[in-house]
Amino acid sequence: MAETKPTATVKATSVQPKKSSNAISWVAPIVCIIAGYCIWRFILGDPSGFKIKGEGWFWPENKQPTDALHRIYEGGIIVPLLIGMLLMVIVFSIERLMTIRKALGNGSIADFIRKVQYHLANRNVDAALSECDKQRGSVANVMKAGLRRYKEMITEGGISTDQKVIAIQKEVEEATALELPMLQKNLVFLSTITSVGTLVALLGTVMGMIRSFAALGASGGASDTNQLAIGISEALYNTALGIGTSALALIMYNVFTTKIDSITYGIDESGFTLTQSFASQYK
Repeated sequence: MAETKPTATVKATSVQPKKSSNAISWVAPIVCIIAGYCIWRFILGDPSGFKIKGEGWFWPENKQPTDALHRIYEGGIIVPLLIGMLLMVIVFSIERLMTIRKALGNGSIADFIRKVQYHLANRNVDAALSECDKQRGSVANVMKAGLRRYKEMITEGGISTDQKVIAIQKEVEEATALELPMLQKNLVFLSTITSVGTLVALLGTVMGMIRSFAALGASGGASDTNQLAIGISEALYNTALGIGTSALALIMYNVFTTKIDSITYGIDESGFTLTQSFASQYK
């Protein structure tokens, strides 16, 4: 009869899913668009900044702005949307900055991994776990989950070293799968605004140009070239605002993805550290 080799007992991961509210993902865009309209309507469209006051509540046709700030109002109804997108970039940048700052933990990730490697080389798992409690970042959370399984595998009998290493590696992978989504959450808003912001601005510019040329054609042409120039300059406010918003979104997106890449690299290195240490120390 063939001899059966013992297999590693599969245990549930010690890392629990993080509870987090996703309310900001749908509340923030709505609030930002409403705030964008209020800024456009009541600040940029303040009647005191125009020589000719228009009628209506939603979109009063105020004319002849007294300064550049109020001239932005005449860019049209696309302007509040662009202002809302700019506010979204600011809100999600602050939200991601706080989340990633927390994920980076205390101190350098490279120094933290070196300290853990030192303690593992001396077979002091409890000291390595203590370092995780001090660091308190995403890398430390993954390392801590792996170290707990590491400690269990030291005293685990009846299975091979290779099976123990696989159990540690699986624990690290499960912990990583719980950490990474929190880091990448809401970045889609910044990447979307990077692409869409300029297109929305171009739409506002084209609409403004259509209105300007239509007014020129209705007046007979030559006598209203000054009004045409004013209309074009007002339409270009859409382009300027959209390009500025897209540029800011792109910069912040690249900053955050760079920081996330460094955290991901630290997580990969921590998994490699645990498996290689166990394989060499407990053959």
